[in-house]
Amino acid sequence: MAVVVASAPGKVLITGGYLVLERPNAGLVLSTTARFYSIVKPLREEVLPESWAWSWTDVRVTAPQLLRETTYKLSLKNSTLQCNSSRESTNPFVEQAVQYVVAAAKGIFTDKTRKDALDKFLLKGLDITILGSNDFYSYRNQIEARGLPLTPDALAAIPPFSSITFNVEDSNGTTGSKPEVAKTGLGSSAAMTTSVVASLLHYLGVVNLPLSTKSLPEEKSANSDLDLVHIIAQSAHCIAQGKIGSGFDVSAAVYGSQRYIRFSPSVLSYAQVGGMHLPDVITDILQEKWDHEKHKFSLPPLMTLLLGEPGTGGSSTPSMVGSVKQWMKADPEKSQDTWRKLADANSKLEEQLKLLNKFSAEQMEAYKQIICTCSRHVHSKWMVQASNDYQESVVKTLLGARDAFLGIRFHMQEMGKAAGVPIEPESQTRLLDATMDMEGVLLAGVPGAGGFDAVFAIILGEATDAVSKAWSSQGVLPLLVREDPHGVSLEGGDPRASELSSTISSLEIN
Repeated sequence: MAVVVASAPGKVLITGGYLVLERPNAGLVLSTTARFYSIVKPLREEVLPESWAWSWTDVRVTAPQLLRETTYKLSLKNSTLQCNSSRESTNPFVEQAVQYVVAAAKGIFTDKTRKDALDKFLLKGLDITILGSNDFYSYRNQIEARGLPLTPDALAAIPPFSSITFNVEDSNGTTGSKPEVAKTGLGSSAAMTTSVVASLLHYLGVVNLPLSTKSLPEEKSANSDLDLVHIIAQSAHCIAQGKIGSGFDVSAAVYGSQRYIRFSPSVLSYAQVGGMHLPDVITDILQEKWDHEKHKFSLPPLMTLLLGEPGTGGSSTPSMVGSVKQWMKADPEKSQDTWRKLADANSKLEEQLKLLNKFSAEQMEAYKQIICTCSRHVHSKWMVQASNDYQESVVKTLLGARDAFLGIRFHMQEMGKAAGVPIEPESQTRLLDATMDMEGVLLAGVPGAGGFDAVFAIILGEATDAVSKAWSSQGVLPLLVREDPHGVSLEGGDPRASELSSTISSLEIN
């Protein structure tokens, strides 16, 4: 039985919050070790003799972590889904992903042999299982409820792919099982959509995904298969969420860590017209000029991305974005000046990080020595650690990166105050300032659009444990997720293979 498993990573936007919504502003986005997995296999091993006369086939979508199973009928003519289950169990991102992939496959396969092979695959039915790394979800409340410390060890003790449906008391005092989906802001919907699109496109023979064990592809070698995954995933994700976002989360899920400039929203204008025939929509989308820009980027060697969950309340990114846009309309002169300064600071940070990558490539041992030395000191003492011109250049670049990032934080704070939204709330500012004054810390900030949800730090050498302990002592839960520059990939098998499936899929944390 043919089984395809594909995965796609979550993201952290370290620069470009708000600006990345508009071309030609760039954002630096890091892909992470948090991944969504989609497992695709046929519902039936053989095509039933009578099935060739069918105009519909069966689709089953299982989300073990939500204890959900949803069944559909898929129209072979229109590539649309009809739900047979309760609408409460459906996921619009998965639905759009399936519909867009099948429509794309039908549009791309023009010769009869491939069309017949596609129909044969579809007539066997589609069995899709979706799993997300624990990193996408918040387990903070459960850790606190059990009286455990807010440490990475407490998180690591939670079995992989744990249930995110917890027993809670309803208003009548009875206990019921309700989905509680508190997230950590890593772009779960984008990673999930991309993993479903990629696994289905590979399963149906439309693309040939790279293996997860392969190294990063060279930037100049255009990968048309990944480009197709990106277009379909981006389109399905936008339609499912009901708006055309910047798309950096989907791009990171497909290509990995990168410098990103968004696509023109007009490429999806036809897809937004209601009542359009899906195959026609797909044809238009595939013919459009997708003008997003991506350039390979990753953190310099011996630098670690650390994320923390403060637990000080949630933030609504759409409402914050809306408030910033209102401010820009009300005060165009001031807002444009702020955005220009913010864009300059973003560019300066990018330049410094690129230069550090260059230094490491030229003299790795000397680079390693000074980075490890600086990791044991606060930033004000880094320069005195340099023993030669090369090391001085490295330290100057480290300090240049810090200065650029302090500028980014300042302008983001100013924008938040002017727009009346907590982009970097005072509670976060105190934490971030204290973190940036710790030994070995290069940067500390709020990712993406900011708010109360998360903080991040980029840390030199072996200093990560000390920062984790400091955060834990201040009520911030350090997460296990790290940067992984790889994007979407083909996996060797079910990620639950090393665990007892029944334990993983039904575990409840009380």
